[in-house]
Amino acid sequence: MSPLKITARDAATGPVLEIFGELDYFTAGELLELIPTITLQPGRRLVLDLSGMEFCDSSGLSALIAAHQHAQAAQADFALAAVPAHTLRTLRIVGLDQIFPVHPDSDIASGR
Repeated sequence: MSPLKITARDAATGPVLEIFGELDYFTAGELLELIPTITLQPGRRLVLDLSGMEFCDSSGLSALIAAHQHAQAAQADFALAAVPAHTLRTLRIVGLDQIFPVHPDSDIASGR
């Protein structure tokens, strides 16, 4: 089990959260606690960079949905970046790839 690590940085279009390790039942609460503390402005974009994410279960997917809902509530955009193949497959199976914009990396997702 890899511990979850989340780092935040600002991009030109809004905040980028970089997620490393496993986003699962045991760790998703960390992201869920962080999400409401992220200040978003209308028209800005929240990007979750998943390039370092090793595993994501249904609790992790729920945390991603919560992040998307937080962005929507703030009238901000939302995007995922560098989604690992195993997670992208799951997103496709459950249809979340139709809801979450997915970009190859955080630079493209944040409009750099």
